[in-house]
Amino acid sequence: MTAEDEERTDETEAENAGDATAGDTADGAGDADVLYGCTVSHSLGQRVIHPTREQWSDVAAQLLSDGWNMCVDVTAVDYSAYAADRNLPAGISPERYEVVVSFVSHARRDRLRARIQVPADDPRVDSLYTLYPGSDFLEREVYDLMGIAFDGHPDLSRILMPETWDGHPLRKDYAVGAIPVQFKAPAQNS
Repeated sequence: MTAEDEERTDETEAENAGDATAGDTADGAGDADVLYGCTVSHSLGQRVIHPTREQWSDVAAQLLSDGWNMCVDVTAVDYSAYAADRNLPAGISPERYEVVVSFVSHARRDRLRARIQVPADDPRVDSLYTLYPGSDFLEREVYDLMGIAFDGHPDLSRILMPETWDGHPLRKDYAVGAIPVQFKAPAQNS
C-alpha cells in the first residue's frame, strides 16, 4: 500500500467514525455504546443496535429521518433450542424470539442492524410498513413462518403456507414433518 492509499484509508475511516455518531440522539451523544437511544454491539464489523419493543417505532422513524433509507431485510430467530452465548450487551434481557432488521444508508455507504427481543408469551412488534413499504412481504414471511405479529401491518396474512395451515414451521418446537413412502410388495415368484 502506498502512502497515498494509506492517507485515503485514514480519511475514510475518519469519515466513517464521524458517521457512527451522526445519528446519536441527545441522550447518546458522545457515548460510543449508545446510538439512537439504543445499546450498541458489533458483529462482523457491523454496528448492531438493540432497541426494546417499546422503542422500536420511534427508533425506526429516527433511522429513516437520519438517512437509513433502505430496509434490506426483516427476519426472526427462535432461540428456544440454542444454548450458546448470544452476545447481547449488558442490560438486554434475552427472549425466546428475536426480530432482526438490516438497514442501508446509501449516503454513508454503511449498514446497520437492529435486534429486537420478543417474548414467547406476546410475540409481536410494531410494523415498519408505514416507514419502509418494502418491508411488507418480509414481515408477512416472518409472521407466516415464525408466528410473530407486526402491529399496524395492513395485510398480515400468510404468504408461503396455505391459509389453513396450523402452526409456524420455523419455530423450534414445530414437529418436523415427513411424507410416508409406500412401497409395493415385492413380486412373488412361483
